[in-house]
Amino acid sequence: MAPTKKRSHTNEAVKSYKKARISVSSDEDMSDSASGSGSESGSESASSSSSADEDEEDELDFSSDEEKDDKKASAAAAAASDSDSEADSDSEAEADGDEDNEKNGEENEGGNHHAEQKQLLKERKLKRKAGSEIVHIKSLWEKLRIKNPPPPKQVRDKLSNEIWELSKECISDLVLKHDASRIVQTLVKYSSKERREQIVDQLKGKFYVLATSAYGKYLLVKLLHYGSKRSRQAIIDELHGNLRKLMRHREGAYVVEDLFVLYATSEQRNQMIKEFWGSEYAVFRESHKDLTIEEVCNSSVEKRNIIARNLIGTITASVDKGSTGFQILHAAMKEYVKIANDKEISEMIELLHEQFAELVHTPEGSFVACTLISKASPKERKQILKALKPHAEKLVTNEHGNIVLITAMQSVDDTVLMFKTFSPAVKDNLKDFIIDKYGRRPWLYVLKGLDGKYFSPIVKNELLRYEEMSSQTSKKPKEQRRMELLNKFGPMYISCIAKNCSEILDENLGCQFISEVITSDDLYEQLSEKEQEVFQQVIDEIKVQFKGDISEEDHPIHRPFSTRLLKAMIQGGRWNNKEKKLEPFTKVQGLGEEFAKDFYETIVDSTNLLEWINNADSSFTIVALHESLQKSQQGKQFMKDLKSIKKEIDTTDESNKGAQLLLKLLK
Repeated sequence: MAPTKKRSHTNEAVKSYKKARISVSSDEDMSDSASGSGSESGSESASSSSSADEDEEDELDFSSDEEKDDKKASAAAAAASDSDSEADSDSEAEADGDEDNEKNGEENEGGNHHAEQKQLLKERKLKRKAGSEIVHIKSLWEKLRIKNPPPPKQVRDKLSNEIWELSKECISDLVLKHDASRIVQTLVKYSSKERREQIVDQLKGKFYVLATSAYGKYLLVKLLHYGSKRSRQAIIDELHGNLRKLMRHREGAYVVEDLFVLYATSEQRNQMIKEFWGSEYAVFRESHKDLTIEEVCNSSVEKRNIIARNLIGTITASVDKGSTGFQILHAAMKEYVKIANDKEISEMIELLHEQFAELVHTPEGSFVACTLISKASPKERKQILKALKPHAEKLVTNEHGNIVLITAMQSVDDTVLMFKTFSPAVKDNLKDFIIDKYGRRPWLYVLKGLDGKYFSPIVKNELLRYEEMSSQTSKKPKEQRRMELLNKFGPMYISCIAKNCSEILDENLGCQFISEVITSDDLYEQLSEKEQEVFQQVIDEIKVQFKGDISEEDHPIHRPFSTRLLKAMIQGGRWNNKEKKLEPFTKVQGLGEEFAKDFYETIVDSTNLLEWINNADSSFTIVALHESLQKSQQGKQFMKDLKSIKKEIDTTDESNKGAQLLLKLLK
């Protein structure tokens, strides 16, 4: 039995030794880095130097206690070493064989050490203000925030009530902590209107702190989202006077942006923007409530200079902070460019030209971009176009961005540069552009100018204002500039339609675009001989699309824009609604009488003529054929076939106005 006891003693000594070496080594490293002296004095020095930090102090105290145990373990290890020298080789081999068990023991001891640290942390949290309440609140919140499956409404209301009762006295202590702030956010989400008002009242005086907090800002956004008009006004009133400071703050800028874009009324937005004018307009907001920036600046040069200085200061700081894409900043820029002189416009372009694309997605930013382009010099416009080139596709299809592109088209004299900048995007995406509500507008401008059919009075007046601004910096006549653009982009229209005719005709907007291209004298005149051949191929391709049984629902004759396109091609002219007459095309070839004859021979003939007349959607096409061919030598066969089936035309369908009109024309 004696050898067994010796081996047991040896194993325990090895374990104690290894543990002692690990602990002592750690203490030596600490002491060396602190003072370069012995392990004990170094440990004390490290402890005293970090006494200001509660967490670090607790850890060092804990290490200091462990140090005494480590010394005892070291002594035990030395004694065990003496005993090992007397042991035989068999006992040493058995001790080495127990290595795995020793490692497991070390892991268990390490786990105990970690558990003790967690317990210390838990005890410290409980000692903090409202510590026990927060722990209880968290346990309730874990149940409330479950989403799959969500708790029933009754359970949710019960949990919300319990959380509110526990938190209402200490809510200001919760809102700035990363986990506790989420508790209040959930409470706001699931609470009644009355309780949300109570939460807002509890937090009054802290909204600025919340706005600048990394975690509190999310709660403030939640209060804006779920809060009432009164709550939002309370938040705006408290933040009033600090908006310029918040716009320069990394966290606060996002709160101001959300408040301006999503939650403020028109009146509140005006109130927020006037604060950027300067402190006078923030403090005495009621007396300046109905004034515009132009009125204030016109009344005093001194006030104008102060406002301009305040605006550009905020703009510059915000751009440097990376907030160029914020809509509230665009609104401040809009105020500035309204009163800026030529020098200030140039400085503004220099500040923004690299980030110009971040302006164009908002109405205020679009206003700023268009104004800067209109007033820019040729060199500055080149810089702007360079910045816009990588974003050409999004610029074209954006509701506000395409206004910026059209402004560039009617301002930039260098049409070669315009073509080089945007032709890659046009070449790859023109098919998608011309069937997009906004994407087609720039290309319709190149084709038709500011035609009231495609530009509403508001948009048209806005573009005319930018055109007037650019008259001071642009030299070419506007029509010359547009014709040069049509000469460069026009062939791309024809090529795209030739490749994708069927797909484009399926879309109403696309069909309307094809109609404008095919019936444009200006475009046809710009085409080369080879391009005119492609133009004729497009006409033939359109004609083929109408082949087939018109009783089928997907036949193009049942689409209104397709019918109008076909009618214009048969008549060979455009109807002038003001003068109530048909204006024939003077330069486009292959339409009118020639197209009508070919259409009747290849698409409509004596075998299906009656079917086309008795169908309400196609009957007006036959009326157009009659108007185009009745006096033509090429239309003799058509008129003969038409008269032969006159008695078979269905007169009972009152909705078929085309058939009734045709009967009157045949009398």
